This record gives sequence, structure tokens and C-alpha cells, in this order.
Amino acid sequence: MLRPIYKSIISRELKEIKKMAILNELVTQIENPDLRARIAAEVEKLAKQKKFGLVFEEHLPECTPLWDIPVKKGCKVALKIGQVSDFYTVLKIEDGVATCLNKDKSATADFAVDELVSVAEFGEPIYPYLKPIDTVCNAPDSDLWHTLIEADNYHALQLLEYLYAGKVDCIYIDPPYNTGARDWKYNNDYVDNSDQYRHSKWLSFMQKRLKLAKKLLNPVDSVLIVTIDEKEYLHLGCLLEEMFPEARMQMISSVINPAGAGRQTEFARTDEYIFFIQFGASTILPESREQENIPVIWDTLRRSSLANARGKHGKGACGPNQFYPIYVNDETGRIEEIGEPVFEGIDRHTAPQRAGCTAVFPVRPDGTEMNWGIKPEEAKERLKGGYLKAGKYTPSAPQQYVISYVTGGNIKDIEAGVAVIDGYEEDGSVRAYYPKGRDKMPTTNWNRPTHDAQRYGTNILKPIIGGRFPYPKSVYAVYDCLKFFVTNKPNALIVDFFAGSGTTLHAVNLLNAEDNGHRRCIMVTNNEVSDAEAKSLTQSGHQPGDGEWERLGIARYVTWPRTVCSIEGHDINGNPLKGSYLGSDRLMADGFKANAAYFKLGFLDKNAVALGRQFKEMLPTLWMKAGAHGACPTVEEETPGMLILPENRFAVLVDEKQYMDFAEKIEGHPEIETVYIITDSESGYRDMINGLNVKDSYQLYRDYLDNFRINSVRR
Repeated sequence: MLRPIYKSIISRELKEIKKMAILNELVTQIENPDLRARIAAEVEKLAKQKKFGLVFEEHLPECTPLWDIPVKKGCKVALKIGQVSDFYTVLKIEDGVATCLNKDKSATADFAVDELVSVAEFGEPIYPYLKPIDTVCNAPDSDLWHTLIEADNYHALQLLEYLYAGKVDCIYIDPPYNTGARDWKYNNDYVDNSDQYRHSKWLSFMQKRLKLAKKLLNPVDSVLIVTIDEKEYLHLGCLLEEMFPEARMQMISSVINPAGAGRQTEFARTDEYIFFIQFGASTILPESREQENIPVIWDTLRRSSLANARGKHGKGACGPNQFYPIYVNDETGRIEEIGEPVFEGIDRHTAPQRAGCTAVFPVRPDGTEMNWGIKPEEAKERLKGGYLKAGKYTPSAPQQYVISYVTGGNIKDIEAGVAVIDGYEEDGSVRAYYPKGRDKMPTTNWNRPTHDAQRYGTNILKPIIGGRFPYPKSVYAVYDCLKFFVTNKPNALIVDFFAGSGTTLHAVNLLNAEDNGHRRCIMVTNNEVSDAEAKSLTQSGHQPGDGEWERLGIARYVTWPRTVCSIEGHDINGNPLKGSYLGSDRLMADGFKANAAYFKLGFLDKNAVALGRQFKEMLPTLWMKAGAHGACPTVEEETPGMLILPENRFAVLVDEKQYMDFAEKIEGHPEIETVYIITDSESGYRDMINGLNVKDSYQLYRDYLDNFRINSVRR
């Protein structure tokens, strides 16, 4: 049965098709050939403006809270706790209380000023700036600086368009999957499964951002990479085809959970999808196999998610026969037998014993009974093939032996000859590896052990920051996506505006470490807290903007700590990280020779910018526009007459009277590539830049103000 939204979409589309058919029929009846041709051309233009294929509601994008703009008479405001789309206009302020008119202009209400935040509607020009929050510098001799921007990504993209239009080599994004869980917000409110416009809102949300992303990408040679699952991949594919008709698009299936996310009434999901949209001369580079033989990965047999605990019956639970004993010989450490299932309600200790063996059940260290990842019949088959083994022995643990197995994808690779068996261990388990070989083109079906999100996402992130972030991507999955397009671009600019836990920057640092590259990554993420944390904070009397609320937001609590720790090689407590990165001898404790700056997106008062009162606030934006070379410079409160910054490769002329001295200094620093000249005179600006030998020049603040005023109207 069709949902109401789809009925509406189909009805609207059929009506549009019918209208166009009638128009075309009427055009053919026009006798005057010149008039017929002219009208036909206009009808064709009209047809191109209509949507055929993917039709959805054009929801307005989110209103924006302007935390840096004070609440005053005449401005639009919203309650900090509430939807920013429910805004008011301030009529007056007396004794800390604002009298406000609602957006329908039908009623007034009084609120404490500290309960309100200034907001901007879609279409209103905003003037963003970058407020420095923190830095990490582990390569003081390098001028390479990555950046993290804490912001709503729509407005961060507006700023990035001003900074890097047509200059980005690769955009990688992992947007909200719109599963129906409370995992993404629209107009500051969670969109859940009960919202009949959920898909429509998601498409509108994505379309607005992809329009801006398109302006960032280099049309000559670049790639857009988007990951998604089965809930929205059909809609997303149609949207991408509609928005990027000039590009080439492929979709990849990638296994990220070999064990499968169990569902009682559905197929267990093991994979997700990745869209690659290539522009211009973009090419997929072949995959090198000339590395050391990679061993086949063994996975833990005990299920990890509590949804798979013994006796669970909800969505994702295992079957009732996946709780059974595995008998391990205490002398040899070899698995001797797979026992029969012990069904719910029966004590596991009543299972038959076997002389000289320990009956091992899937039990967590806290005593929670779980399930094995496969059924007993399949476990017996894997034991025969050498694909099941017992590992570490802890006599005091509820589960005395760690049981591991080779996943189905790896077994298929062995059977197909892609992976090779090198022999057998004393316990009968196989030794297998992926051999060296010639370069080859990657396929559209990725079943790679290194893309396992649990093993190489969660198990890498958790030792760094603890359990602060659920379901991070495998760092090697992101690494592989990027390397096919930027291996031969050591100076690539890579953007991720759904940064999440910060996996993309981690992967970029791995790429740079591998070939001494100078690739730069810009990440954008908001600082939302989880739904549960928001409720807890509200109950404790906190509200958005409070220090405690901000501290627990994803940017400050997850993305930035991961960035700092992965670069410096320690966890959040300062302890050296353990282990090494796959395919290399690089220890995680060694970190990366990289630097990163963390900014929060704020908004400036237009009049103050025009008068030059906010030069200090503008400086990080100028630094990024000039290429983010070296550490971001700072100035004192007093605005200087000029700034000559060879280490940052840019200079700023503030006082026109100092032009001659400025030009002389520029001539003495050929490393300076970008110049900003602050002047109200267009002709004066032209005269001044004609005397300078630099790559790029900009007139301030006209260039900045015009960009955001004009583009706010165009969107």
C-alpha cells in the first residue's frame, strides 16, 4: 500500500506530464512556422524547469541560530530549547525580558533574554567567520594544516564556496541514513519514522547541500563520494543523476559487517552502498597488489551487540539455536566438538560435559549471555575446514576461551583462489593470506576484511576516546575510497561536511604518511548532543549554548579529541596508543606528522564588517582562502596598517596610505601568493594590484560582503 507522500508525488508528476503533453499538442496546431518554433522553444525551456523522475516537496532548509549576534529590538529570535523555525520578532526589551511577536504576527509573548537566540531565515544574507577554538601541531616544520569547522554544514558550505569554489579535488560524505531512528534533525527537530514526509525532508535536506558541494568541486577533475544504506539509496541515486547530469556515476556494494545485522523478518544486512560521481578527467586508479602478503582476518565468533543477547526476540536478534557449547581440549587448545543448542530458560551449566575439555559458551565479561555468530551446523562445517579455532585462555572469565572464525566472504575468496592457504596450525586452523599480484581495477563489489566497521572502526576508535561514538566507519574503508582518486594527487584538497567521528581526516593522514603527501582535509560537523544526552542535560537545567551542553557535543567530545589523539599518538588520557596500522610498520603511538586547527563558525554584523571593525575575526577566513599555509595568524585588538605573512603566503593592506611600503615588502617576499587590499575604491584597488606580482588578489570587504549578499538571493 502506497504511503500518502508517494501517492502525492505520483499524482503531482502525472499532472505535470499531462500538462506538458497538452501544451505540446497545442503548439503543433500553430500555423505560423516562426511563431510555432518560438513557442516550442519556450515550452522546451519550461519543460526543463519541471521535475520528471524524482519529485519531492521543496522544504525550506533549516533556520540558523546566530549565537554570536546579540538579542536586540527588531531581530528574529527563537527559544534555545525548541525549534529554531518557530521564531519571533523582538518588539522591545525591558529589564532582561523581551516582548516578542510570533511569526504569524497573531500574538505576542514575553521571554527572558537569556532563553533566546538570534536566528536567520533561509534567504537572509549571513556573514560567517571562523572563531579559533584549538589547534594540534605535531609537525612544526610543515606548513600543512587540516581544519575542523564546527557548524551546521549548510552554512559552512556557504563559507567554503567563498573560499574554494571550483578548487576541491574530492568530497567524501557519510550523511545521515534516514533509517527512521532519531539520528538526524531538520529545523532543529528530530525526524522519526512516523513522519510521512521523512523521505521528502531528507531529499530536500540533501539537495540543498549537494547544490553547494557541486560549486566546490573542480569541474576539470574531481570526485564526489557518498555512502548510504538501503533505506535511501534509490532516492539518492535519482537525486545524484538529476543534479549531476554531466558526471559519470557508479554505485559500489561494500561489506561493512561480515556477521550481518540480524533481523527476524528480513535478510541480515552486511553491506552498504557507495556512490562515486566523477567529473571531467577524473579516473579510477588501479589497485596495487605489490604489497606484503596480507593475512586473512579471523573474526570473533561471539556476537557483540546486546540486540543479539540470549533470549532477545526483537529486531536484529539471533535465532534460538545459536547458544551452544564449543568443547575445547584444555591440553591442546584444539576445538574437539560442537555441542547441541541449549535453549532459552535452560541453565547453560546443565549442558553435557566432555572429559578433558571446557564447554565454552558465548558470555561477555560482565556475565551477559550472548549468541554465537553462526548456527551449530555451520560451526561444524567450519571446524572441519579449519575455519574455527580457540584462542586466548582466561580461566577466571565467564567465557574461558576466545573463539574465532573465518567469515564467509574470506572462505569464498579461498575457494576461488583469491586468497591462498599456506598450511595449518597445530590446532587444525588454516593459515591463509592474500598474495601479491599485478595491479588491477577494483570491482563494484567490495568484500574486504579491512572494511569491517566493528574491527577497524569501533575497535580503532574506542581505545582512543572510549565508547563516545557508535558505528564509526572503518578507517581503511575510507582510505580505499580516497586512494583510487587522489593517490596521484599529493596536494589534493579533500572535504567532508558530514565528518562524524573524524574518520576521513584519519584516512587522509594515513595516505600522506604512506607517500609523504601534502593532502589537506577540511572537516565540518555540528556540535549536536545525542537525543538521550539532550534530555538529561535539559532535566539538569542546561540548554544549548551552555558550557556543559557544548562540551558533550560531537565536535568537541568526539571529532576533535580523535583528531588530536590520532595525530599525537595517544588516547584521551595521554596513554600511548597500542598496535600498528595494517599494511605497514607504522605504530599508532607514533601518530602523524600533521597539524590541525579547530574553528567554530560564527556570524558577523554586516555593518561592523563594512566599517573594518572586525578584522581580527576575519583573519582566519583570509588565512583559509589563501590556502591555510602555516599556523593561522592572530593580531591584537588594534588593527595594523598592513600584515606581511610570508609563512602563510599572504599579505593584507589595511591602510591605503602605506601602499608604497606594502608593495616593496611584497616584492621582497616572492613566496606570497595572495594579497588582500582593504579599500572602498574599485579603481584604486585596480591601480594597486596592477603594481603587484601575485597569483591572487581580493578587494575587502567588498569581495566578502558581495559574495554572501548575492549568493543568499540566488539559493
